[in-house]
Amino acid sequence: MTLTPTLIKEYDRTALGRDKTETATFGLGCFWGPEAQFGAVEGVIRTRVGYAGGRKSDPTYHDLGDHTEVFQVEYNPTVLSYQELLSRAFENHRPNYQTSKTQYQNIILPATSEQQETLSVFLSERGFVADAIGTRIERLLRFYPAEDYHQKHSLRTDPTLSDVFDEIGYDDETLRESPAAAKLNGYADGHAIPEDDHLQTALSRTVWDKEGLNRVPG
Repeated sequence: MTLTPTLIKEYDRTALGRDKTETATFGLGCFWGPEAQFGAVEGVIRTRVGYAGGRKSDPTYHDLGDHTEVFQVEYNPTVLSYQELLSRAFENHRPNYQTSKTQYQNIILPATSEQQETLSVFLSERGFVADAIGTRIERLLRFYPAEDYHQKHSLRTDPTLSDVFDEIGYDDETLRESPAAAKLNGYADGHAIPEDDHLQTALSRTVWDKEGLNRVPG
């Protein structure tokens, strides 16, 4: 098995549907890295980056207003819990510190009463008080997807991986929402994906000709 258009299309076709997933939204500095890191985690189905936490309508990267760079993790709740995602988020920043630049601040954005309750218990168990730590805790009001060139940044900048999506003919929105792209974006950024994942099996059996940027079956 190698990384082929057929494999990518089948991977995405059989991925868990949105009616069975839940979504978590966090801000942990520049959104490129966290999207890639969380995308590689077992149980994560889709990821995307965007802007939230402010009041400006229709923010853009060059006209962000009071919004913060955030990323969304769409996950399988039977495999991965919101509490586990919170643990990962808090392991990846210093809760008692906050940067002054709103664009890159650390922020947790629960979207439901269940997420808010889980977060409250999580903070209490670790001795944190929401109003006394640097991390912003705010209810998610609206998420604005970032520009296409920000989505799956590590994947987009690695032709050895992104070329297969071009072969299929994925447009920008399809790439953004692709479960295969979420995993391979993590891989492109240097994160291990689950050993039993079909993409990992394909990658392990593929030799990458970095100079010629060609995939060669191993």
